[in-house]
Amino acid sequence: MKKISILIVDDEPDFLNAIRHILEVREFHVVTVDRGGKAVDAARQALFDIALVDLKMPGMDGDETLRTLKAEHPEIEVVILTGHGSKDAAAACLESGAMAYLYKPCQLNELLEVLVDAYRKRVMDRHKMEPRWMDDLLGVLPPGSPMAALRRLRELDATPPAMEGRP
Repeated sequence: MKKISILIVDDEPDFLNAIRHILEVREFHVVTVDRGGKAVDAARQALFDIALVDLKMPGMDGDETLRTLKAEHPEIEVVILTGHGSKDAAAACLESGAMAYLYKPCQLNELLEVLVDAYRKRVMDRHKMEPRWMDDLLGVLPPGSPMAALRRLRELDATPPAMEGRP
């Protein structure tokens, strides 16, 4: 089954190594880069489902990286994860197309839930599904179980059900 492909952009090497390990053991395909320009180049070379982008970086900052990624790859879901954010920056990023805006440090479960939401949106967009169809297909999942939701979403993405007869 295809792994969820995530591009992580952050100028802190220790954070990149830690988050890469955390997500790889949860069966994500992870590519890490330390600059916005490198993220844009990576996205030109490979398809990513989600980009997790730091806001404050030297050179191309997170907002510019977000805008460039969304302009070139509108299907990618971008999540901003920053330790230097503000309400104004959050509003600007959401307006520019970010799916979510999180503050560092965040709890792992919170990050995983946001990644579930981002991938859920990606799968719905890819297969032209309405939210209520997705809810029906996902069924009842244990609360607080983002990994169960991710596994089910990966299954649905790999073999989407026929949507004939759906309103």
